[in-house]
Amino acid sequence: MIDKLKPIPSLSSNSVFLAALLGMVGGFLDAYTFISRDGVFANAQTGNIVLFAVNAATGEWRESLHYIPPLIAFVLGVLVSEIVKIPSLREILYSYRRSILILECIVLIIVGFLPASVPNIIVTTSISFVSSLQISTFNKLDKWAYNSTMTTGNLRTATQAAYAAFIKQSQEARTQFKEFSLIIGSFIFGALLGTFTTSQFGTKAIWISAIILIIALVLYHKDKGYIRKRCAK
Repeated sequence: MIDKLKPIPSLSSNSVFLAALLGMVGGFLDAYTFISRDGVFANAQTGNIVLFAVNAATGEWRESLHYIPPLIAFVLGVLVSEIVKIPSLREILYSYRRSILILECIVLIIVGFLPASVPNIIVTTSISFVSSLQISTFNKLDKWAYNSTMTTGNLRTATQAAYAAFIKQSQEARTQFKEFSLIIGSFIFGALLGTFTTSQFGTKAIWISAIILIIALVLYHKDKGYIRKRCAK
């Protein structure tokens, strides 16, 4: 017999808890590709652009072409994250952010099945695509912009917030500093976890990052962080 409604907490798309989980995935993937794929960081495209330019400038055209697929994959990820926001698609998908999390999980699970003999470019391109989806879809922490797969901007924001919090005594900045510090810490923890598990389990360690995303998916309910209700007997 139903006697009351029990609230089930859910994660908003700009929740600090969801951001921490995604930051953990970001750190994990960087460590994973660095260890298992010859020192490559697949999340950030700045390095790929620089390496493309360096190799092109020195006449190593064939080598420079290796850095183009991850860039294309990153662009495609941004486009996909925008396309799913089309109103007609949003009605079908119910929650486009949740759909992006599902797509991320699928890609990472598939990558885990690829043997170490598979060319690095295939894996790094796939992860660049996933990284792009995540960056483009989940980019707000409360009311502040943040990045879940790279930490340079987050470190800058945390430092600025620390200055405002301790020098100007801003309470809002104090909250911002705490939340961004948590994201940075989550990224570091993810990198540590990725280093240990990839060293122990090899290429299949990437499934751990998929598990983290599944946890985020289960906790995440609606874009605005509404409270779900279930009937309790």
